[in-house]
Amino acid sequence: MVMKIKLHKSSFLLLFPSILLLFLSSCNKGFKSNDYRAYFGGEITNPTNRFVYFSKNGVVIDTIPLQKDNTFFIQFDSLAPGMYSFKHDPEYQYVYFDKNDSIMVHINSKDFDESIIFCGRGDTKNNYLMESYLKNESDKEKMFSVYDYDISKFTSNTDSVYQSNKKYYNINKNDIKWSKEFDEYAKASLDFNYYSKKELYPVIHKLRTAEDVFEKLPNYYYNYRKNIDFNNVELSTYSPFVIYLLHLLNNVGAVKYHNHFSDVDLALTTNINKLYIADTLIKNEKAKNSILNNIAFSYLLEDQNIVNNKKFLESYKKFSTDNSKKNEILKIGNSIQLLINGNQLPEVNLLDKDGLTVSSNSFIKKKTVLFFYTKEALTHLAAAHKKVLAYKSKYPDFQFIAINLDNQQDEWVDLLSKYKFEGIQEYRCANFEDIKNKWAITKIHRALILDTNGKIKNAFTNLFDVTFEKELK
Repeated sequence: MVMKIKLHKSSFLLLFPSILLLFLSSCNKGFKSNDYRAYFGGEITNPTNRFVYFSKNGVVIDTIPLQKDNTFFIQFDSLAPGMYSFKHDPEYQYVYFDKNDSIMVHINSKDFDESIIFCGRGDTKNNYLMESYLKNESDKEKMFSVYDYDISKFTSNTDSVYQSNKKYYNINKNDIKWSKEFDEYAKASLDFNYYSKKELYPVIHKLRTAEDVFEKLPNYYYNYRKNIDFNNVELSTYSPFVIYLLHLLNNVGAVKYHNHFSDVDLALTTNINKLYIADTLIKNEKAKNSILNNIAFSYLLEDQNIVNNKKFLESYKKFSTDNSKKNEILKIGNSIQLLINGNQLPEVNLLDKDGLTVSSNSFIKKKTVLFFYTKEALTHLAAAHKKVLAYKSKYPDFQFIAINLDNQQDEWVDLLSKYKFEGIQEYRCANFEDIKNKWAITKIHRALILDTNGKIKNAFTNLFDVTFEKELK
């Protein structure tokens, strides 16, 4: 269960006294009607890097450096009211600014979301938003067994939780008296978590119980869809709304007669369906492009069939008009095309345990398996290495190379010291953007198999795939 420790504001502010006076002086200023100055600052305990990225709609508008005492502070000469986000890699969260808000935040990167506490002018609404987020995350953890329920019991459970959350929302709305503009996000956080459950139920229920309830759902089951503004630009990049739309598209884009398709062709057909439905459903260009990009990223990262990716990208280009994001998606698509079987693996630079740069070309002198891991997924780290050690003893003509995708050399070396993976060559990526662009590495559940000349035998496989071992023979 997610828990959050509450601190008194006086205790909270004492956490970073070096910027306290500057912050308090900003809070006490009088602002004119045409003055849109605002302030954002805070402290990060156990920082993972030396920057905080401040963004609007996924675009970084300011990079704020951490001081020696791990505090940060920025004055905006003019900041339009609205929803923003702040990121301390690899985590991010939202922060809402009304006119002239002065907001400080305390974060512990080891427990990012649960540790966040806001203080200052504008803190109450943001603390409410964080508490709602944590309630929703805790609620998701309890839902696994609920999806097994029959329709009546499922509806009763989810409606009851929704009414309880709505009561909490109404109390805070009345007490805090937040703006109409902020309420759009607060209400979205409440409603779309509930709507997502409704979309997920028939899909997950069938997966878990083998019972198809699609035809048994009451006629009114999806009535809430009638009240959704799919063209709401303000919500177009807000995660509760985006996640709901993806669940909706997964639901309505599913191919009923799926036994007529292979798995890869089913994935292609389903995702092209999603593009078509999104294009039909969402008329606002910005909102539509945001959802199309999410569909495209998801498909290109999960389904790596070369021929089908070409077909998918052709369909994507027909619907999307977002040139900036399209370039990034096409970049991934292009990198996938370079990884066709028989091609030479593009060169990237890696780092060894001593911090020395090593070209990927230099160690590929025999049949090779490359696999990936991160400190953020320790279970996968251990399981992947254990799997590889078993393969290594059976296939001594292969060399097995593990590549860490994290960005801290000292942490990586310290992490490896806790394990004994003898016989596996260990490296860390020197530049994640480079390895992502050249090898299309965007997830850790991925392995590449190369021949003795460094040419690709299969660039899109998985150590845990049931057919993986066949490819080593």
